[in-house]
Amino acid sequence: MTGKEETKYLIIGNSAGGVGAAEAIREVDSEGIIAIISDEPYHTYSRPLISDYLASHYPLEKMLYRPPDFYEKNGIRTLLGEKVVGIDYDGRMVVTESGRNISWQQLLLATGGTPIVPAMDGIDLQEVFTFNKLDDAKAIDEFLGGRGSRVRAVVIGGGLIGVSVTEALVKRGVEVTIVEMKDRVLNTILDEEASALETDALTPAGVTIITEHTAEKINGYTNGEVRSVTLDDGRSLPCELVIMAIGVQPRLDAVANSGIGINRGIVVDRTMAASFPGVYACGDVAEAYDFVYGVDRLTPIWPNAYNEGRVAGLNMAGVSTQYEGGTAMNAVKYFGINILSAGMVVPPDDTYESIREKHDDVYKRVILKDGLIVGMVFAGDIDKAGIVYNLMKDKVKVKAFKDVLVADDFSLASLPEKIWRTKLAVLTSELAPLIVTEPEVEEAVVDE
Repeated sequence: MTGKEETKYLIIGNSAGGVGAAEAIREVDSEGIIAIISDEPYHTYSRPLISDYLASHYPLEKMLYRPPDFYEKNGIRTLLGEKVVGIDYDGRMVVTESGRNISWQQLLLATGGTPIVPAMDGIDLQEVFTFNKLDDAKAIDEFLGGRGSRVRAVVIGGGLIGVSVTEALVKRGVEVTIVEMKDRVLNTILDEEASALETDALTPAGVTIITEHTAEKINGYTNGEVRSVTLDDGRSLPCELVIMAIGVQPRLDAVANSGIGINRGIVVDRTMAASFPGVYACGDVAEAYDFVYGVDRLTPIWPNAYNEGRVAGLNMAGVSTQYEGGTAMNAVKYFGINILSAGMVVPPDDTYESIREKHDDVYKRVILKDGLIVGMVFAGDIDKAGIVYNLMKDKVKVKAFKDVLVADDFSLASLPEKIWRTKLAVLTSELAPLIVTEPEVEEAVVDE
């Protein structure tokens, strides 16, 4: 055991939420000791870019979420490659695997999510991988680099993680079969029509898609290598590689048996505070306010994690701040199709109204409830999707001009003058982080 290391602000997690908190703290407290602990050994990087790393050996320096001197410039102590093995909440102490004891006055749990890996025969075979962090991409890359012959892969799960890793594998010359238990790919972020557009792009790329079936067993050779996957209908899919891409779930080991309130994730209030004094949570691990549904729920995406982290950081530093809320929002480009979806993409009943436009490879759908936008799906043409998103976020009544929202020539000028004049500054300042066709804002969602 080493001596006690004292900190004022201790952040467990080195991704978007932790970075957002550290930056917010430094804006109001230039002196308090900040420490970030992460079991990954890397400088903070953009996890959505791990697919680019796998596809083309994208260099780590181009994946960095902040400049190389970020920690030094902000006076942040880092404990990278350190695993937390115990937290004494009453004593305000964290113990790491290497035996370090770190005290804290304010603690942020930004521990993220962990891959969902079901129990099944063969899950421990050596060519079965998950795809949630850089080390996963490195492990798959190492496997592919050691193969001199054709590789066949079965990707179990057709959500964001599954389609992302599939695109990377196809670029590496791998023959891929996706197995999705529901009736279509990307079913948590797209409606049927947009999902069909993505399927139409996957198929010509040589990807086989099997829907409404599950994997029951992974079969191996006596030497421990993968041989095939057996489906629930008895079919056998020969393969050399299996990727578990079912989804992620909150990583809750830090609050196990702590008495801190949890539901599906850590329960937090609008300041991002958990149920124990001085403890906050954000990102994939926290159930934060969703402004579309009007309830606290898991919305594990990159921009939400950062914004939640900022709110947590300000409150940790003594600046009372309320989280305005986020919602599910994904902007991605898979197999050449730009897609942005947000909010409620599949309405639960016929009390919701949908405004649609579809032609060629362009599809737009805006979902309304009582004159307010509650969901949107844009595919092919997402240039003006940020305006629609902001109208949804600001709860602007759009009933009187709803049809223009999906028009090809829609722009700020299409809105009633009173609206665009009062919101122009806000809209233009917020568009940039929303209209991103590269993977920076993509983050795996929890399968519902």
